[in-house]
Amino acid sequence: MGKIGGFKEYNRADESNLAVAERVSNYNEFTIPVPKDKLKEQGSRCMDCGIPFCHSGCPLGNLIPDFNDMVHQEEWQSALEILQSTNNFPEFTGRLCPAPCEKSCVLGIIKDPVSIENIEKSIIERGFAEGWIKPQPPKTRTGKTVAVIGSGPAGLAAAQQLNRAGHTVTVFERDNAIGGLLRYGIPNFKLEKGIIDRRVVVLEAEGITFKTNVNVGVNFSVEELNAFDSIVLCGGATERRSLPTKGIESKGVVQAMDFLTQQTKVLYGESIPDQVKATGKDVIVIGGGDTGSDCIGTSNRHGAKSVTNFEILPKPPVGRSESTPWPFWPLQLKTSSSHEEGCDRNWLINTKEFISNDKGELTGLKTVEVQWKMTHGQRPELIEKEGSEKIWPCDLALLALGFTGPEKTLSEQLGIETDMRSNYKAHNYQTNVPHIFTAGDMRRGQSLIVWAISEGREAAREVDLFLMGSTNLPTKGKGDLPSL
Repeated sequence: MGKIGGFKEYNRADESNLAVAERVSNYNEFTIPVPKDKLKEQGSRCMDCGIPFCHSGCPLGNLIPDFNDMVHQEEWQSALEILQSTNNFPEFTGRLCPAPCEKSCVLGIIKDPVSIENIEKSIIERGFAEGWIKPQPPKTRTGKTVAVIGSGPAGLAAAQQLNRAGHTVTVFERDNAIGGLLRYGIPNFKLEKGIIDRRVVVLEAEGITFKTNVNVGVNFSVEELNAFDSIVLCGGATERRSLPTKGIESKGVVQAMDFLTQQTKVLYGESIPDQVKATGKDVIVIGGGDTGSDCIGTSNRHGAKSVTNFEILPKPPVGRSESTPWPFWPLQLKTSSSHEEGCDRNWLINTKEFISNDKGELTGLKTVEVQWKMTHGQRPELIEKEGSEKIWPCDLALLALGFTGPEKTLSEQLGIETDMRSNYKAHNYQTNVPHIFTAGDMRRGQSLIVWAISEGREAAREVDLFLMGSTNLPTKGKGDLPSL
């Protein structure tokens, strides 16, 4: 423990945000860092628990008390070494992770938990600022070649670990820039893309080859792919969920990922002639998760006339639900910075019809209020509330309903077996085709960035073991990681 009783002496301090009026005028990140002297205090709040539940809460198994102690002692380089021993990309998780570690923090039982995520971000940003983040190419090469399909967090983590083992790694990305979901699924105001670019520069200097605009099975044959000694499939869960609702084909009903991707591409100089814009429109975002929140923030920056959010589930409690006590991930209301920028949030709402004019253009949504009937041992039943139908004016409906699983192109062409949820089947990350492995959302289904990095790391270890018969790559455990 860095400072005995520090958790009693200091209160939690988080990054603050620029004022709403200022931040919605652009697409830049808007957080204001915690002052350096306060970061030392924040590291001091860690209690160095006998059983650090933050370890089990973190999908990466980060050594949280250890780097907290180093921050308290102002040994920032040591803190960076400890953090990077388990996390390849703290600059991503420090910005985007919902911090399950903090929800498991023992201090959180009685006070605000340690600000683990912000400490993590501060460590890695200090590392880049001081020039401590340097390429570390392997001293020798094994002569083995590995293809990584997908350049999201799982693919990048797998690639870096395999490169560290000495294999020659090529990453294939079907889009025009590296990053996957990080690049085009996360708005710039949450992750400026220069953060990705500076990391890619490091990875390239370490010896990893990146190829963009390569869609395996479309413009790059599986025969060419199978020429590699091993393959790691990290293409994500990209099949978007839609609604079996009347009028879904109306002009103005748009998938959230199309909306977000277009905005990021335009921001970085691409021309999108038919870009979907929320400017001056009544916007309804269907879906209450992070992607829905991102659509709200983007719509506000477009200058929407109004922004409304629908969620079919009940409104979560403000505090922890009794059904999810510490140290479990809590059922709890989340209010994001995008919600704070302006949004009418509605729960227990089901869309019954997308209403359009004679030109097929969306003009409104018909909804009904619902309730969930819970019967022990049976699936919850959705009950419509009689007489609750309502028409909402709407020019743009954004579907932020999540994903149903990975696309089938690769699994069909490569002969990969899938499970009942259409995820790629794997044991210890190895598919039914021995030299082909899979990790991230392709294997476990739609999940968190921190889980993707964990999966990429663990899969890389299994690939190295397959290729070489032994491995020195680290692991946080044996066998398959559980799916959520």
